Amino acid sequence: MTADQLQAIITAGLACDHCALEGDGRHWYATIVSPEFEGKRLVQRQRLVYATLGNRMQTDEVHALSMKTFSPTEWAAQSA
Repeated sequence: MTADQLQAIITAGLACDHCALEGDGRHWYATIVSPEFEGKRLVQRQRLVYATLGNRMQTDEVHALSMKTFSPTEWAAQSA
């Protein structure tokens, strides 16, 4: 799987203001900014992202996904 393919899957299932991916085709690092993260705890945010992947984690299409998740407000504060 390519970064573009993975990004397309995530952004199709989750409204994203920003989604950046780096990886080697199996191990991925993502930075995701979504209004859907507003007011949610880290584990809830991760579940939202994993839900977009469906069974791709179980079938090993995506072996590992590390992520930083931000609401738009948090992202704006990071950039300031």
